[in-house]
Amino acid sequence: MADFLKNILGGASSSAPSVAPSADDADFADFAGAPDPSPISITAATASIAASESGAASSPTARSGLAALLGTPRYASNSRPYTKWYRVWERTTLADFYQELFLMPFLLIILFIHYWGTRANRRRARQWMSTHAPILQQEYASIGFDDRKTSSADAGTTSELVNPEELLKGKAANEYLSYATGRQNVAFTDIKLTLVKRYNPLLWFGENALAFVFESMQATQERLEAVSYVFDGKEKQLLPRLSTQQDEDQKPIGNSSYDGFVWAVVHKDAINRLRKDRYDLSLTSAKEHAKLPVWSMVLSESAEITDALLTNDFIKAINEAGEDLEAIIVTDQPIDQPKTLNDCIPRKRVSLNMKLPSSGTGYQSTLPVFQYFLRIPDHLASIGRFRPEAMRRVRQTREDEVRKIKREVEKEREEEKKLEGDKGKKEKRDALLKNMSAEEQRKYLEKEREKDMRRSSKRRTIKG
Repeated sequence: MADFLKNILGGASSSAPSVAPSADDADFADFAGAPDPSPISITAATASIAASESGAASSPTARSGLAALLGTPRYASNSRPYTKWYRVWERTTLADFYQELFLMPFLLIILFIHYWGTRANRRRARQWMSTHAPILQQEYASIGFDDRKTSSADAGTTSELVNPEELLKGKAANEYLSYATGRQNVAFTDIKLTLVKRYNPLLWFGENALAFVFESMQATQERLEAVSYVFDGKEKQLLPRLSTQQDEDQKPIGNSSYDGFVWAVVHKDAINRLRKDRYDLSLTSAKEHAKLPVWSMVLSESAEITDALLTNDFIKAINEAGEDLEAIIVTDQPIDQPKTLNDCIPRKRVSLNMKLPSSGTGYQSTLPVFQYFLRIPDHLASIGRFRPEAMRRVRQTREDEVRKIKREVEKEREEEKKLEGDKGKKEKRDALLKNMSAEEQRKYLEKEREKDMRRSSKRRTIKG
Protein backbone atom coordinates (compact mmCIF):
# COMPACT_ATOMS: atom_id res chain seq x y z
CA MET A 1 0.00 0.00 0.00
CA ALA A 2 2.83 2.30 0.75
CA ASP A 3 4.41 1.64 -2.65
CA PHE A 4 1.11 2.41 -4.32
CA LEU A 5 0.79 5.77 -2.57
CA LYS A 6 4.39 6.59 -3.39
CA ASN A 7 3.73 5.95 -7.06
CA ILE A 8 0.69 8.21 -7.03
CA LEU A 9 2.32 11.02 -5.07
CA GLY A 10 5.59 10.76 -7.06
CA GLY A 11 7.60 9.78 -4.13
CA ALA A 12 9.38 7.00 -5.98
CA SER A 13 12.58 7.92 -7.79
CA SER A 14 12.81 7.12 -11.50
CA SER A 15 16.39 6.07 -11.05
CA ALA A 16 15.46 3.36 -8.55
CA PRO A 17 16.67 -0.07 -9.53
CA SER A 18 14.13 -2.36 -11.07
CA VAL A 19 12.51 -5.00 -8.93
CA ALA A 20 13.60 -8.55 -9.62
CA PRO A 21 10.91 -10.81 -11.07
CA SER A 22 8.95 -12.78 -8.54
CA ALA A 23 8.44 -16.48 -8.52
CA ASP A 24 5.01 -16.09 -10.14
CA ASP A 25 6.68 -14.71 -13.30
CA ALA A 26 9.04 -17.65 -13.69
CA ASP A 27 7.19 -18.81 -16.84
CA PHE A 28 8.13 -15.62 -18.68
CA ALA A 29 11.79 -15.68 -17.70
CA ASP A 30 12.88 -16.44 -21.27
CA PHE A 31 11.43 -13.17 -22.49
CA ALA A 32 12.57 -11.04 -19.65
CA GLY A 33 15.87 -10.11 -21.26
CA ALA A 34 14.60 -9.84 -24.89
CA PRO A 35 15.31 -6.48 -26.53
CA ASP A 36 12.48 -4.28 -27.63
CA PRO A 37 11.52 -4.88 -31.33
CA SER A 38 12.51 -2.14 -33.66
CA PRO A 39 10.74 -1.49 -37.04
CA ILE A 40 12.60 -2.20 -40.25
CA SER A 41 13.82 0.72 -42.21
CA ILE A 42 11.44 1.43 -45.13
CA THR A 43 14.25 3.03 -47.12
CA ALA A 44 16.46 -0.03 -46.81
CA ALA A 45 13.62 -2.40 -47.80
CA THR A 46 12.74 -0.30 -50.83
CA ALA A 47 16.33 -0.16 -51.97
CA SER A 48 16.71 -3.94 -51.61
CA ILE A 49 13.50 -4.64 -53.65
CA ALA A 50 14.64 -2.28 -56.39
CA ALA A 51 18.02 -3.98 -56.51
CA SER A 52 16.33 -7.38 -56.83
CA GLU A 53 14.18 -6.19 -59.76
CA SER A 54 17.23 -4.84 -61.60
CA GLY A 55 18.99 -8.20 -61.44
CA ALA A 56 21.04 -7.91 -58.31
CA ALA A 57 18.77 -10.38 -56.58
CA SER A 58 19.84 -13.10 -59.00
CA SER A 59 22.97 -13.80 -56.92
CA PRO A 60 22.68 -16.02 -53.82
CA THR A 61 24.17 -13.32 -51.60
CA ALA A 62 21.60 -10.73 -52.62
CA ARG A 63 18.73 -13.17 -52.20
CA SER A 64 19.88 -14.12 -48.73
CA GLY A 65 20.30 -10.47 -47.79
CA LEU A 66 16.78 -9.61 -49.00
CA ALA A 67 15.38 -12.61 -47.17
CA ALA A 68 17.15 -11.58 -43.96
CA LEU A 69 16.00 -7.98 -44.38
CA LEU A 70 12.33 -8.91 -44.85
CA GLY A 71 12.41 -11.56 -42.20
CA THR A 72 11.20 -14.28 -44.59
CA PRO A 73 12.84 -17.46 -45.84
CA ARG A 74 14.31 -17.77 -49.29
CA TYR A 75 11.99 -18.37 -52.24
CA ALA A 76 11.42 -22.03 -52.96
CA SER A 77 12.33 -23.41 -56.34
CA ASN A 78 8.65 -23.99 -57.30
CA SER A 79 7.29 -20.60 -56.21
CA ARG A 80 6.10 -17.95 -58.67
CA PRO A 81 8.25 -14.82 -58.82
CA TYR A 82 6.68 -11.43 -58.70
CA THR A 83 6.47 -9.85 -62.16
CA LYS A 84 4.57 -7.15 -63.92
CA TRP A 85 0.91 -7.92 -64.74
CA TYR A 86 1.59 -8.18 -68.48
CA ARG A 87 4.55 -10.58 -68.19
CA VAL A 88 2.43 -13.73 -68.43
CA TRP A 89 5.29 -15.83 -69.80
CA GLU A 90 7.32 -15.23 -66.62
CA ARG A 91 4.73 -16.57 -64.17
CA THR A 92 3.23 -19.45 -66.19
CA THR A 93 4.56 -22.84 -67.23
CA LEU A 94 3.52 -25.56 -69.66
CA ALA A 95 1.83 -27.46 -66.83
CA ASP A 96 -0.80 -24.73 -66.62
CA PHE A 97 -2.13 -25.66 -70.10
CA TYR A 98 -2.31 -29.46 -69.92
CA GLN A 99 -6.12 -29.41 -70.13
CA GLU A 100 -6.15 -27.16 -73.19
CA LEU A 101 -3.43 -29.23 -74.87
CA PHE A 102 -5.53 -32.36 -74.30
CA LEU A 103 -8.66 -30.81 -75.87
CA MET A 104 -6.90 -29.09 -78.77
CA PRO A 105 -6.51 -32.21 -80.99
CA PHE A 106 -10.19 -33.08 -80.66
CA LEU A 107 -11.22 -29.53 -81.57
CA LEU A 108 -8.96 -29.58 -84.59
CA ILE A 109 -10.41 -32.93 -85.72
CA ILE A 110 -13.98 -31.60 -85.37
CA LEU A 111 -13.14 -28.47 -87.34
CA PHE A 112 -11.44 -30.51 -90.03
CA ILE A 113 -14.41 -32.90 -90.40
CA HIS A 114 -16.86 -29.99 -90.56
CA TYR A 115 -14.78 -28.20 -93.16
CA TRP A 116 -14.30 -31.35 -95.20
CA GLY A 117 -18.01 -32.27 -95.01
CA THR A 118 -19.29 -28.88 -96.10
CA ARG A 119 -16.78 -28.74 -98.95
CA ALA A 120 -17.73 -32.25 -100.07
CA ASN A 121 -21.47 -31.41 -100.09
CA ARG A 122 -20.84 -28.18 -101.96
CA ARG A 123 -18.71 -30.02 -104.50
CA ARG A 124 -21.41 -32.68 -104.98
CA ALA A 125 -24.16 -30.09 -105.49
CA ARG A 126 -21.95 -28.19 -107.93
CA GLN A 127 -21.31 -31.41 -109.84
CA TRP A 128 -25.06 -32.07 -110.14
CA MET A 129 -25.70 -28.56 -111.45
CA SER A 130 -22.80 -28.81 -113.91
CA THR A 131 -24.39 -31.94 -115.40
CA HIS A 132 -27.99 -30.66 -115.51
CA ALA A 133 -27.38 -26.97 -116.28
CA PRO A 134 -27.26 -27.50 -120.09
CA ILE A 135 -30.73 -29.11 -120.02
CA LEU A 136 -32.10 -26.34 -117.81
CA GLN A 137 -30.62 -23.79 -120.19
CA GLN A 138 -32.40 -25.35 -123.13
CA GLU A 139 -35.76 -25.44 -121.35
CA TYR A 140 -35.85 -22.18 -119.36
CA ALA A 141 -34.99 -18.56 -119.96
CA SER A 142 -33.77 -17.86 -116.41
CA ILE A 143 -32.07 -20.07 -113.84
CA GLY A 144 -31.12 -19.17 -110.31
CA PHE A 145 -32.32 -16.56 -107.84
CA ASP A 146 -30.53 -13.53 -109.30
CA ASP A 147 -32.68 -13.27 -112.48
CA ARG A 148 -29.84 -14.52 -114.64
CA LYS A 149 -30.71 -14.84 -118.33
CA THR A 150 -29.44 -18.11 -119.75
CA SER A 151 -30.70 -18.03 -123.32
CA SER A 152 -31.80 -15.64 -125.99
CA ALA A 153 -35.40 -16.25 -126.97
CA ASP A 154 -35.27 -14.03 -130.04
CA ALA A 155 -32.14 -15.48 -131.56
CA GLY A 156 -32.77 -19.00 -130.31
CA THR A 157 -29.15 -19.43 -129.33
CA THR A 158 -27.82 -20.64 -126.04
CA SER A 159 -25.39 -18.47 -124.15
CA GLU A 160 -22.28 -19.73 -122.42
CA LEU A 161 -22.76 -21.61 -119.19
CA VAL A 162 -22.23 -19.64 -116.04
CA ASN A 163 -20.59 -20.91 -112.88
CA PRO A 164 -22.81 -23.77 -111.60
CA GLU A 165 -22.27 -22.63 -108.03
CA GLU A 166 -23.98 -19.32 -108.86
CA LEU A 167 -27.14 -21.21 -109.89
CA LEU A 168 -27.45 -22.84 -106.47
CA LYS A 169 -28.35 -21.36 -103.11
CA GLY A 170 -27.34 -23.13 -99.92
CA LYS A 171 -30.19 -23.32 -97.43
CA ALA A 172 -28.09 -25.46 -95.09
CA ALA A 173 -24.85 -27.40 -95.25
CA ASN A 174 -26.78 -30.39 -96.60
CA GLU A 175 -29.54 -28.60 -98.61
CA TYR A 176 -29.18 -26.65 -101.85
CA LEU A 177 -31.94 -24.93 -103.80
CA SER A 178 -32.35 -23.68 -107.33
CA TYR A 179 -35.09 -21.98 -109.33
CA ALA A 180 -35.98 -21.85 -113.01
CA THR A 181 -38.61 -19.86 -114.89
CA GLY A 182 -39.37 -18.54 -118.36
CA ARG A 183 -40.93 -21.47 -120.18
CA GLN A 184 -44.14 -22.17 -122.05
CA ASN A 185 -46.83 -24.03 -120.07
CA VAL A 186 -44.75 -23.79 -116.86
CA ALA A 187 -44.81 -20.89 -114.42
CA PHE A 188 -41.65 -21.91 -112.53
CA THR A 189 -39.76 -24.95 -111.26
CA ASP A 190 -38.30 -25.43 -107.79
CA ILE A 191 -35.31 -27.73 -107.35
CA LYS A 192 -34.04 -29.03 -104.01
CA LEU A 193 -30.98 -31.20 -103.38
CA THR A 194 -30.83 -33.00 -100.03
CA LEU A 195 -27.41 -34.45 -99.14
CA VAL A 196 -26.15 -36.50 -96.23
CA LYS A 197 -24.65 -34.70 -93.24
CA ARG A 198 -21.02 -35.39 -93.95
CA TYR A 199 -20.03 -32.50 -91.70
CA ASN A 200 -21.48 -34.28 -88.65
CA PRO A 201 -20.68 -38.02 -88.70
CA LEU A 202 -22.20 -38.64 -85.26
CA LEU A 203 -25.57 -37.22 -86.31
CA TRP A 204 -25.36 -39.07 -89.62
CA PHE A 205 -24.66 -42.36 -87.85
CA GLY A 206 -27.42 -41.71 -85.28
CA GLU A 207 -30.07 -41.09 -87.92
CA ASN A 208 -29.18 -44.28 -89.76
CA ALA A 209 -29.16 -46.27 -86.51
CA LEU A 210 -32.62 -44.98 -85.57
CA ALA A 211 -33.90 -45.78 -89.06
CA PHE A 212 -32.54 -49.32 -88.68
CA VAL A 213 -34.32 -49.78 -85.32
CA PHE A 214 -37.61 -47.98 -86.06
CA GLU A 215 -39.46 -48.63 -89.32
CA SER A 216 -41.33 -45.33 -89.08
CA MET A 217 -38.07 -43.39 -89.45
CA GLN A 218 -36.38 -43.12 -92.81
CA ALA A 219 -32.63 -43.18 -93.26
CA THR A 220 -31.05 -40.06 -94.71
CA GLN A 221 -30.45 -40.44 -98.44
CA GLU A 222 -29.19 -38.06 -101.05
CA ARG A 223 -32.11 -37.18 -103.27
CA LEU A 224 -33.47 -34.69 -105.77
CA GLU A 225 -36.90 -33.09 -105.32
CA ALA A 226 -38.16 -30.98 -108.21
CA VAL A 227 -41.64 -29.46 -108.64
CA SER A 228 -42.95 -27.72 -111.77
CA TYR A 229 -46.00 -25.47 -111.32
CA VAL A 230 -47.97 -25.26 -114.57
CA PHE A 231 -49.89 -22.26 -115.84
CA ASP A 232 -53.09 -24.24 -116.52
CA GLY A 233 -54.42 -21.53 -118.85
CA LYS A 234 -53.73 -18.66 -116.41
CA GLU A 235 -50.88 -17.00 -118.29
CA LYS A 236 -52.68 -13.66 -118.62
CA GLN A 237 -53.50 -13.61 -114.92
CA LEU A 238 -49.99 -14.46 -113.80
CA LEU A 239 -48.15 -12.43 -116.49
CA PRO A 240 -49.73 -8.95 -116.73
CA ARG A 241 -47.52 -7.96 -119.68
CA LEU A 242 -49.25 -10.50 -121.90
CA SER A 243 -52.65 -8.95 -121.20
CA THR A 244 -51.53 -5.38 -122.01
CA GLN A 245 -49.06 -5.95 -124.80
CA GLN A 246 -50.58 -5.45 -128.26
CA ASP A 247 -47.80 -6.52 -130.56
CA GLU A 248 -48.76 -7.99 -133.91
CA ASP A 249 -45.51 -9.94 -134.09
CA GLN A 250 -46.15 -11.54 -130.72
CA LYS A 251 -46.67 -15.29 -130.93
CA PRO A 252 -50.11 -16.47 -129.84
CA ILE A 253 -50.29 -18.23 -126.49
CA GLY A 254 -51.43 -21.83 -126.68
CA ASN A 255 -53.98 -23.43 -124.38
CA SER A 256 -52.01 -24.86 -121.46
CA SER A 257 -55.01 -26.12 -119.46
CA TYR A 258 -55.79 -29.80 -118.99
CA ASP A 259 -58.11 -31.95 -116.91
CA GLY A 260 -57.15 -32.30 -113.27
CA PHE A 261 -56.23 -35.77 -112.01
CA VAL A 262 -53.67 -37.63 -109.91
CA TRP A 263 -51.28 -40.03 -111.58
CA ALA A 264 -47.83 -41.34 -110.63
CA VAL A 265 -45.13 -43.92 -111.32
CA VAL A 266 -43.70 -44.96 -107.95
CA HIS A 267 -41.00 -47.31 -106.73
CA LYS A 268 -42.47 -50.24 -104.80
CA ASP A 269 -40.23 -49.58 -101.80
CA ALA A 270 -41.61 -46.05 -101.43
CA ILE A 271 -45.26 -46.61 -102.32
CA ASN A 272 -46.52 -47.22 -98.76
CA ARG A 273 -44.66 -44.23 -97.35
CA LEU A 274 -45.83 -41.89 -100.11
CA ARG A 275 -49.47 -42.97 -99.89
CA LYS A 276 -49.33 -42.48 -96.14
CA ASP A 277 -47.67 -39.06 -96.27
CA ARG A 278 -49.50 -37.63 -99.28
CA TYR A 279 -53.26 -37.13 -99.44
CA ASP A 280 -53.35 -36.88 -103.24
CA LEU A 281 -51.81 -40.31 -103.77
CA SER A 282 -54.30 -41.87 -101.35
CA LEU A 283 -57.04 -41.14 -103.92
CA THR A 284 -55.46 -43.45 -106.49
CA SER A 285 -55.38 -47.22 -106.98
CA ALA A 286 -52.06 -49.06 -107.39
CA LYS A 287 -51.54 -51.39 -110.34
CA GLU A 288 -48.60 -52.97 -112.09
CA HIS A 289 -48.01 -52.27 -115.76
CA ALA A 290 -46.59 -54.69 -118.28
CA LYS A 291 -44.41 -52.07 -119.97
CA LEU A 292 -42.79 -50.85 -116.75
CA PRO A 293 -39.98 -52.49 -114.74
CA VAL A 294 -40.90 -54.94 -111.99
CA TRP A 295 -39.74 -52.55 -109.27
CA SER A 296 -42.31 -49.86 -110.22
CA MET A 297 -46.07 -49.45 -109.98
CA VAL A 298 -48.63 -47.07 -111.44
CA LEU A 299 -50.93 -45.02 -109.20
CA SER A 300 -53.84 -43.75 -111.24
CA GLU A 301 -57.48 -42.71 -111.05
CA SER A 302 -58.30 -44.00 -114.52
CA ALA A 303 -56.81 -46.51 -116.94
CA GLU A 304 -57.32 -44.10 -119.83
CA ILE A 305 -55.04 -41.56 -118.13
CA THR A 306 -52.33 -44.20 -117.75
CA ASP A 307 -52.48 -45.14 -121.43
CA ALA A 308 -52.20 -41.47 -122.45
CA LEU A 309 -49.21 -40.64 -120.23
CA LEU A 310 -47.11 -43.78 -120.61
CA THR A 311 -45.39 -42.98 -123.88
CA ASN A 312 -42.48 -44.91 -125.35
CA ASP A 313 -40.00 -42.14 -124.52
CA PHE A 314 -41.22 -42.06 -120.94
CA ILE A 315 -40.91 -45.82 -120.53
CA LYS A 316 -37.40 -45.75 -121.99
CA ALA A 317 -36.34 -42.97 -119.59
CA ILE A 318 -37.72 -44.92 -116.61
CA ASN A 319 -35.79 -48.04 -117.61
CA GLU A 320 -32.56 -46.05 -117.99
CA ALA A 321 -32.99 -44.34 -114.60
CA GLY A 322 -33.41 -47.67 -112.85
CA GLU A 323 -34.20 -47.90 -109.17
CA ASP A 324 -32.82 -44.41 -108.52
CA LEU A 325 -36.25 -43.12 -109.54
CA GLU A 326 -38.53 -42.91 -106.51
CA ALA A 327 -41.60 -41.21 -107.96
CA ILE A 328 -42.79 -38.95 -110.73
CA ILE A 329 -46.20 -37.48 -109.89
CA VAL A 330 -48.81 -35.49 -111.81
CA THR A 331 -51.38 -34.07 -109.41
CA ASP A 332 -53.90 -31.31 -108.83
CA GLN A 333 -54.69 -32.09 -105.17
CA PRO A 334 -52.90 -30.91 -102.03
CA ILE A 335 -50.35 -33.03 -100.23
CA ASP A 336 -52.08 -32.63 -96.85
CA GLN A 337 -55.71 -33.47 -96.11
CA PRO A 338 -57.85 -30.45 -97.06
CA LYS A 339 -59.52 -28.71 -94.13
CA THR A 340 -61.34 -25.86 -95.90
CA LEU A 341 -62.98 -25.33 -99.27
CA ASN A 342 -60.04 -23.16 -100.30
CA ASP A 343 -57.75 -26.18 -99.92
CA CYS A 344 -59.84 -28.08 -102.49
CA ILE A 345 -59.06 -25.60 -105.28
CA PRO A 346 -56.98 -27.51 -107.87
CA ARG A 347 -53.32 -26.50 -108.03
CA LYS A 348 -51.78 -28.49 -110.84
CA ARG A 349 -48.12 -29.42 -110.70
CA VAL A 350 -45.64 -32.11 -111.68
CA SER A 351 -43.07 -33.41 -109.19
CA LEU A 352 -40.00 -35.66 -109.41
CA ASN A 353 -38.34 -37.52 -106.53
CA MET A 354 -35.11 -39.31 -107.35
CA LYS A 355 -32.08 -40.65 -105.52
CA LEU A 356 -28.75 -39.14 -106.43
CA PRO A 357 -26.18 -41.59 -107.84
CA SER A 358 -23.12 -42.28 -105.72
CA SER A 359 -20.74 -41.09 -108.46
CA GLY A 360 -20.83 -38.29 -111.00
CA THR A 361 -20.88 -40.74 -113.92
CA GLY A 362 -24.24 -42.09 -112.73
CA TYR A 363 -25.98 -38.86 -113.73
CA GLN A 364 -25.88 -39.93 -117.37
CA SER A 365 -28.52 -42.59 -116.69
CA THR A 366 -30.88 -40.17 -114.89
CA LEU A 367 -30.62 -37.30 -117.35
CA PRO A 368 -33.34 -38.67 -119.74
CA VAL A 369 -35.98 -38.97 -117.01
CA PHE A 370 -35.11 -35.49 -115.70
CA GLN A 371 -35.45 -34.03 -119.20
CA TYR A 372 -38.77 -35.81 -119.73
CA PHE A 373 -39.98 -34.47 -116.38
CA LEU A 374 -39.36 -30.91 -117.62
CA ARG A 375 -41.38 -31.62 -120.78
CA ILE A 376 -44.37 -33.38 -119.22
CA PRO A 377 -46.39 -30.10 -119.02
CA ASP A 378 -46.15 -29.82 -122.81
CA HIS A 379 -47.48 -33.35 -123.19
CA LEU A 380 -50.31 -32.66 -120.73
CA ALA A 381 -51.32 -29.50 -122.59
CA SER A 382 -51.50 -31.43 -125.87
CA ILE A 383 -53.42 -34.53 -124.72
CA GLY A 384 -54.83 -33.42 -121.38
CA ARG A 385 -58.51 -33.66 -122.40
CA PHE A 386 -60.15 -36.98 -121.63
CA ARG A 387 -63.58 -38.44 -122.23
CA PRO A 388 -66.30 -37.54 -119.69
CA GLU A 389 -66.76 -41.24 -118.90
CA ALA A 390 -63.09 -41.53 -117.91
CA MET A 391 -63.24 -38.42 -115.73
CA ARG A 392 -66.52 -39.28 -113.99
CA ARG A 393 -64.85 -41.12 -111.14
CA VAL A 394 -62.21 -38.39 -110.82
CA ARG A 395 -64.85 -35.67 -110.49
CA GLN A 396 -66.91 -37.80 -108.13
CA THR A 397 -63.98 -38.16 -105.75
CA ARG A 398 -63.43 -34.41 -105.59
CA GLU A 399 -67.13 -33.67 -105.20
CA ASP A 400 -67.38 -36.13 -102.32
CA GLU A 401 -64.48 -34.43 -100.59
CA VAL A 402 -66.09 -31.01 -101.08
CA ARG A 403 -69.41 -32.27 -99.67
CA LYS A 404 -67.60 -33.77 -96.68
CA ILE A 405 -65.89 -30.45 -95.93
CA LYS A 406 -69.19 -28.59 -96.33
CA ARG A 407 -70.84 -30.92 -93.80
CA GLU A 408 -68.00 -30.29 -91.38
CA VAL A 409 -68.34 -26.54 -91.86
CA GLU A 410 -72.12 -26.69 -91.33
CA LYS A 411 -71.64 -28.83 -88.25
CA GLU A 412 -69.20 -26.32 -86.79
CA ARG A 413 -71.62 -23.49 -87.52
CA GLU A 414 -74.47 -25.34 -85.79
CA GLU A 415 -72.28 -25.98 -82.76
CA GLU A 416 -71.36 -22.31 -82.60
CA LYS A 417 -75.04 -21.31 -82.84
CA LYS A 418 -75.94 -23.79 -80.11
CA LEU A 419 -73.20 -22.44 -77.86
CA GLU A 420 -74.39 -18.88 -78.46
CA GLY A 421 -78.00 -19.92 -77.68
CA ASP A 422 -76.98 -21.69 -74.48
CA LYS A 423 -74.95 -18.67 -73.46
CA GLY A 424 -77.96 -16.37 -74.02
CA LYS A 425 -80.25 -18.68 -72.03
CA LYS A 426 -77.76 -18.79 -69.17
CA GLU A 427 -77.46 -15.00 -69.08
CA LYS A 428 -81.29 -14.67 -69.09
CA ARG A 429 -81.61 -17.24 -66.26
CA ASP A 430 -78.94 -15.52 -64.16
CA ALA A 431 -80.64 -12.15 -64.61
CA LEU A 432 -84.00 -13.70 -63.62
CA LEU A 433 -82.59 -15.34 -60.50
CA LYS A 434 -80.87 -12.14 -59.52
CA ASN A 435 -84.19 -10.28 -59.25
CA MET A 436 -85.90 -13.05 -57.18
CA SER A 437 -86.06 -13.43 -53.47
CA ALA A 438 -84.56 -16.37 -51.66
CA GLU A 439 -87.86 -18.30 -51.51
CA GLU A 440 -88.60 -17.66 -55.19
CA GLN A 441 -85.09 -18.80 -56.15
CA ARG A 442 -85.60 -22.04 -54.16
CA LYS A 443 -88.89 -22.80 -55.90
CA TYR A 444 -87.41 -21.98 -59.32
CA LEU A 445 -84.44 -24.27 -58.80
CA GLU A 446 -86.73 -27.11 -57.58
CA LYS A 447 -88.79 -26.82 -60.77
CA GLU A 448 -85.64 -26.97 -62.88
CA ARG A 449 -84.49 -30.06 -61.00
CA GLU A 450 -87.86 -31.77 -61.53
CA LYS A 451 -87.73 -30.99 -65.27
CA ASP A 452 -84.24 -32.46 -65.55
CA MET A 453 -85.36 -35.63 -63.72
CA ARG A 454 -88.39 -36.08 -66.00
CA ARG A 455 -86.21 -35.52 -69.08
CA SER A 456 -83.63 -38.06 -67.94
CA SER A 457 -86.33 -40.64 -67.09
CA LYS A 458 -87.83 -40.26 -70.57
CA ARG A 459 -84.41 -40.86 -72.13
CA ARG A 460 -83.95 -44.04 -70.06
CA THR A 461 -87.45 -45.26 -71.05
CA ILE A 462 -86.75 -44.69 -74.76
CA LYS A 463 -83.41 -46.50 -74.55
CA GLY A 464 -84.98 -49.40 -72.66
